[in-house]
Amino acid sequence: MKKFIIYCRKSTDEKDKQVLSIEAQIAELTEYAKRERLEIVEVINEAKTAKVPGREIFNQVLAKIESGQANAILSWHPDRLARNSIDGGKIIYLLDTGHLVDLKFPSFWFENTPQGKFMLSIAFGQSKYYVDNLSENVKRGNRQKIRNGVWPNKAPIGYDNDKLTKSIHLNPEKANVVKKAFEMFVAGQTFTQISLFMAKCGITKGSGKPKSINQIRRMLCKKFYIGILDYGGEKSKGIHKCFIDRKLFDKAQERLEYLNHPRPHGHYFAFSGLMKCGECGASITAETKTKHYLRTNRDAIYTYYRCTKKLKPCAQHYINESKLVDQVAQLVSLATLPTSWAKQWQQWLERDKISEEQSGQQNLLSLDNNIQTIDLKMGKLLDAYLDDTIEESIYKNKKNQLFEEKLKMEEKKAKTEGYGSSWLEPFSEFIIGAQDAPNLPAGRQGRARKKENLSRLSSTLKNIGSNLFLKEGQLVIDLKKPFATLRAAALARRRETCFDEHSQCVTLRGIGPRLTE
Repeated sequence: MKKFIIYCRKSTDEKDKQVLSIEAQIAELTEYAKRERLEIVEVINEAKTAKVPGREIFNQVLAKIESGQANAILSWHPDRLARNSIDGGKIIYLLDTGHLVDLKFPSFWFENTPQGKFMLSIAFGQSKYYVDNLSENVKRGNRQKIRNGVWPNKAPIGYDNDKLTKSIHLNPEKANVVKKAFEMFVAGQTFTQISLFMAKCGITKGSGKPKSINQIRRMLCKKFYIGILDYGGEKSKGIHKCFIDRKLFDKAQERLEYLNHPRPHGHYFAFSGLMKCGECGASITAETKTKHYLRTNRDAIYTYYRCTKKLKPCAQHYINESKLVDQVAQLVSLATLPTSWAKQWQQWLERDKISEEQSGQQNLLSLDNNIQTIDLKMGKLLDAYLDDTIEESIYKNKKNQLFEEKLKMEEKKAKTEGYGSSWLEPFSEFIIGAQDAPNLPAGRQGRARKKENLSRLSSTLKNIGSNLFLKEGQLVIDLKKPFATLRAAALARRRETCFDEHSQCVTLRGIGPRLTE
């Protein structure tokens, strides 16, 4: 006697809209069973794709067949049973061994004969071919979207998917929240604080809970926000509207890079990693010491910098952080730009902008030619890849290199169009940044304020010089050219009571003014 199990399946991501729902399959198969007078022992349904093996409920059906609880299956079509070679092979093997004696399908003829099993194998093969072909079509369509500059997957936060046009568009409200999140992160806010802020603005997980730290981190890393599509290890330029500027994005990446590096916990050492020992060349490290004062019954924590002495024996002693800070603050103050100089330099800068704008067209033409050359190289590279003359990994690697070069050229072009020359904006920032030195950290100020000032001193020290060495308790540094000039001028002002700025400052061209002897 044949005992049938009704098996119904509909994948949640089913592409074929003609497949009946599970409820419709159950109704159709139950009616078919009554009409054909089939004995049904159980009705089983499953909502899962059959393109890969591993369906739990389907495996339970096969287990019931092997144990003898049933010996036949009623389903809507062979593709409901299997769309991969492993599950299809299991069905045919059960037919060969006699555990499965019959299969019934309202939309497909089957007879348990060599010819019937052959036709069933073809049906399973067609089902697998449909899935494979569908996957290839989807991948090909996605690749074409990427070539057109359109993101083919779920839109990142700040954008919405348009189901009608199969594209994405900017969501102004969410975009403002994401931009604010980037600004908060650059300003020093934590991932948790950003997540809670976004939750207040309505951007949460599907469950309504705030975004996880990893989700916030991934959002801050997405180059999509600056117009770069990174798909399958291959970079392309997107046509979507961007709302995060490159400077803000780069600052966020710098802070992410900083947070990814292990740091000492519990203490903040502002000048750690900046200096080397002037005697042996080893790194300068920092440590804290606690001293207890009996008279006041209090503990005081002091920070010291010393040579690690890992390269060879070294006789250098430690230096108290306060003494080091005094030296750094004095050095920074000497490299401060006088207000009278700043005004004059700013006037010269405005004059040079006019001159640079006149020669800007030639620079733009050169950049356009370079961009066209890169486009030609990328075209030839693609042809070589399509002709199978180079491997896919080599193609992607070389294409990404060319893409980055093109991106830099386009950024230079944008700066040239906006500022006349790429040196004008950095020099303008130098004039602004060199006017005021960070305040000297006072001993009684709060920890947060002191840490902020130390951080500013450390950042300024890195900007104004290089090759920092500590020897005999003295900081030695090679000042960069403009700051070395400022220091020389400051020392000269100390020696001379009268300073004539018009005779001292000769030219702005180069990096800084030349001082007359």
